[in-house]
Amino acid sequence: MGVHSATERVLAGLDPEQRSAVTAPAGPVCILAGAGTGKTRAVTSRIAYRALSGEIPARHVLAVTFTARAAAEMRARLTALGVGGVQARTFHAAALRQVRYFAPRLLEGRAMPELLDSKVRLVTLAAAKVGLRTDRAAARDLAGEIEWAKSSLVEPAEYVVAAAKALRDTPHEPAKVADVFAAYERLKRANGVIDFEDMLRAAVWGIEEHADVAEQVRGQYRHFVVDEYQDVNPLQQRLLEAWLGGRDDLTVVGDASQTIYSFTGATSGYLVDFPRRYRGATVVRLVRDYRSTPQVVGLANAVISQARGAEARLRLELVGQRPPGPEPELRIFTDEPAEAAAVAARCRALVDAGTPAREIAVLFRTNAQSEAYEKALTEASVPYQVQGAERFFERVEVRQAMVALRAATRSIPGETPLPAAVVEALGAVGWAPEAAPAGGAARERWEALAAIVQLAEEYAATPEVLPIGPAAAVERPVTLADFNDELARRAAAQHVPTVDGVTLASLHSAKGLEWDAVFLVGLSEGTLPTTYAKTVEQVEEERRLLYVGITRAREWLWLSYATARSPGGRARRPTRFLPQLDRSAGGAERAGAGPARRTERRRTQIVSCRICGATLLAGPDRKLGRCATCPSDIDEELHARLHEWRSRVAGAQKVPAYVVFTDATLTALAERRPGRPEELIAIAGIGPRKLGLYGESVLALVGGATVDDVLPEENF
Repeated sequence: MGVHSATERVLAGLDPEQRSAVTAPAGPVCILAGAGTGKTRAVTSRIAYRALSGEIPARHVLAVTFTARAAAEMRARLTALGVGGVQARTFHAAALRQVRYFAPRLLEGRAMPELLDSKVRLVTLAAAKVGLRTDRAAARDLAGEIEWAKSSLVEPAEYVVAAAKALRDTPHEPAKVADVFAAYERLKRANGVIDFEDMLRAAVWGIEEHADVAEQVRGQYRHFVVDEYQDVNPLQQRLLEAWLGGRDDLTVVGDASQTIYSFTGATSGYLVDFPRRYRGATVVRLVRDYRSTPQVVGLANAVISQARGAEARLRLELVGQRPPGPEPELRIFTDEPAEAAAVAARCRALVDAGTPAREIAVLFRTNAQSEAYEKALTEASVPYQVQGAERFFERVEVRQAMVALRAATRSIPGETPLPAAVVEALGAVGWAPEAAPAGGAARERWEALAAIVQLAEEYAATPEVLPIGPAAAVERPVTLADFNDELARRAAAQHVPTVDGVTLASLHSAKGLEWDAVFLVGLSEGTLPTTYAKTVEQVEEERRLLYVGITRAREWLWLSYATARSPGGRARRPTRFLPQLDRSAGGAERAGAGPARRTERRRTQIVSCRICGATLLAGPDRKLGRCATCPSDIDEELHARLHEWRSRVAGAQKVPAYVVFTDATLTALAERRPGRPEELIAIAGIGPRKLGLYGESVLALVGGATVDDVLPEENF
């Protein structure tokens, strides 16, 4: 195959923006790629195009990403394009390879130190040395704080000031964290081990302080590609700059609207500032979304359009490329168990209708929310798998809690109300009902145990009914022993292994994945955004988290929240990030009661423009089914017949014409041309009553009938 035909094969099928990214000249290139816009295809095609055209040798390219899965996908795509020899690795894998290669030279013949798989053991020892007792969750939080500091190029002596400037929610008093940090560093050196951040620093040090190493590394790698550039932290950026050595043949790809890991030290600042740091850089925006329907894209655009802050300067207005699909659904429920039951029922219906279970996902803000959905899916006989976390009853803290609850049956009086008995028993594993502790792992542990207390409250609300005679019965309060049996039953039911099932995942762990059908649940204030989001920047990151969740859906999207956590609980408001939600408390409708506890309050649909896919908020726009600024596709002849028909009906009924149908409704009918009753009633302003009065006539008119055909003179 000739050079020309090989490069043309690479360019085949690319859209104009992707082609611009692929063929951009050598030098700094910034590809701003929205969700579902084909960024991996664009960036691998750019590498292949340059290599096949002879512009660069493939062996001199280093492509860096954040997960081994993404790196493997990049290598596979390059191989399919006929390009081998490109090094596609994570930052850590690339650094490890280089440090190992140069270790004999850098360490003067000494062996490379052992690499720690986890900081937790040494952090626990370090905490003990400074007089701080920690459990595993607390040690994980301290380890996370140390990772943030080292990734941010912060030394132990600088930690207190740096944490204050960054508004860190520290797991302990900052000075104490700094003491643990310093003790951890001393223990590492004493044990002759290094951690992952040390490895990155060693790679930087080897290049910056050893001219021969720098010359060899830079001679090998001359062209650089960085994926997910919005997730780079200062240490990774320092390593990238060391690799570059002042050169600028660098292509970065990212989406500021998907910046959701700032708590780890990641910052979109390098992406935002790229054109300023590299004058004359080529900037390409990929906005054609090939993943999601226009309806899903419209909602995503509506959510992110309200964003503020530095990241918002680079937000992209996506344009859906797929055929239209169903409108996203908004559901409001009286409590979380009812919400979970409805989600499980819909999952069951989707699977029964032919949607593979692996193409369905239920996404939530925190892992502690998974228990309700694990239970509901189990009861609906829907297989599931938990992504990025253990199943609820497999979590260490939950297993410890169940042991403590069984032991408490021997020490807590039987007449103690169940919720109080559970709270008392959980005190043995260090749980208290006060506010959740600082630190992600400790907070997750607290929330998981709080979920057990909530289960106890719900279980206590359903006392056992015992017969005492032929026509009489008495309620027996449930006991702690009963509750233990219930937990054991749930644990046994949810421990059934599954290979192909509905995915349960936190919004963070869903990043980079996609499904045909996505349920976004628990969309209430205090959950999303979380109550721990105190600053404007933190709240904006919560908004981006919802945006990431929405853009995981290819075709079918459900959004829901419960007005209370448990039956009869304190009222909650829907998330502020969905302004189109009806926030009124009135007008609730009971949807009946039954085994699935279908206590749904209201079904509110998000209406998207059928022309451009934008979410419609204004009443007239929702009625027309399009933005006021989008071109009308009205059937003028049908519109005239509808006007004549309305005039004659109004005259016969001796009412103003608008009482029959408003002008906006007639326009909507002439534009949307409904062919079935369900399409007719979907138009705002046409309810069951008007459907019964006028539906048959209107559908006949849309079908081509004349006014005289549907309104014979003798009828008036």
